[in-house]
Amino acid sequence: MKNCSIVRLLDCTVVLIVGLCLAGCDKGPMGKEKGPQFRFATVGRANVVRTVEATGTVTPRNTKAGIPVGAQVNGRIIKLFVDYNSVVTNGQVVALIDPLVYEATYKSAVAQLHVNEANVRVREAAIKTAEAELTLAEKTYARKKVLAEKSMAPVAELDSAEEALASSRAAVDSAKASLMSAQASVEQSKASVSKAKADLDYCTLRSPVNGIVVDRKVEEGETVVSSYNAVPVLTIAEDLQVIWVEATVPEADVGNIRIGQEVTFTADAYRRKFKGKVKQIRKAHTTTNNVVTYPIIIEAENPDEMLFPGMTATLSIETARAENAITVSAAALRFRPKPEDREEGELPRGRKLWIVGEGGKLKPVVVTEGVSDTTNVEIKGHDELEGKDVVIGYETAATLAAKKDDETTNPFKQKFPQRGKNKGTAPEPKK
Repeated sequence: MKNCSIVRLLDCTVVLIVGLCLAGCDKGPMGKEKGPQFRFATVGRANVVRTVEATGTVTPRNTKAGIPVGAQVNGRIIKLFVDYNSVVTNGQVVALIDPLVYEATYKSAVAQLHVNEANVRVREAAIKTAEAELTLAEKTYARKKVLAEKSMAPVAELDSAEEALASSRAAVDSAKASLMSAQASVEQSKASVSKAKADLDYCTLRSPVNGIVVDRKVEEGETVVSSYNAVPVLTIAEDLQVIWVEATVPEADVGNIRIGQEVTFTADAYRRKFKGKVKQIRKAHTTTNNVVTYPIIIEAENPDEMLFPGMTATLSIETARAENAITVSAAALRFRPKPEDREEGELPRGRKLWIVGEGGKLKPVVVTEGVSDTTNVEIKGHDELEGKDVVIGYETAATLAAKKDDETTNPFKQKFPQRGKNKGTAPEPKK
């Protein structure tokens, strides 16, 4: 029993000593309180790039899904001159519809035009005949009138001459009206010829642009039936040496985007980066789940035609850049010290960095911000800060434990990448 009492007394003594040691951990020499412990970041020089991240889709220029080549007439496809991935030029014949019916219609229209043109000439001759008869009637009437006035001819003959004159005038008017009708028939026939010629030409399908065939809807021998809309036969993507990437950008970021800004992007199919420039900022917005987005068009070179229409692209649009600038961690500008930890006096206005002054108190330095990439911030006009340590926060039990863990890390322990590190800095693309 006496031995058990001695063991318990020793245990209590050890616990008491450990408790006193732990209680004194936060005491300095002679039992004085230690000052606050801070975390620091060093002001240095770096390139800061502000970017807007987005996703988009590779498309041919000017059209999102390619340019459809359609049949505007009905008929059987008797020949296809191209296939998938065929390279075509503007005006090249790509398909042929059976033209026999349309050739017959065109020839019939041309023949009817010739008939109507001949009818015009007949009407013109009839006018000349009527005008000659009118001239004779006018002379006869004038002669009968003189004779009647001298009582050398009966009045009945004068009346007959007057009636013949009126009839000749009506015949001239009728002949002129017939000529106008014949001329109208000629114009109508010309329109019929034009339509028949157009229908005949529509039997030959031609490429409207320089490009590549990306889709084919019909086979040789298949009959296409056109109604109000052209029936698609082929789809041609305009020259893929230069492509567009259509991306959607939220309204919060679209204000920072300007035409001509540099863009780097990647495609899942390749382990490389591509470069382009902002070409259009379209105002046709889309609202999805109360998020307003705007389409942005990026134009990029695609000399090897590695990028295909429909590929997904992940973009980084460079909206601002500062080369070899004085930079500091963004956390330093967000730090707010406790009143008891800073020097006494009124705080100046503006964004501030905090450095440790004499006596261990924090002293503010008012700075002007420049370009920020959410991790680092450019500091303008303060070259004297380069190399100095600024406060980014207080040391806490968690940060101390993490620091201690880093110092005693097992060299064989698996290391995981840090999420968000260097976020927003656009890497240089491979050439």
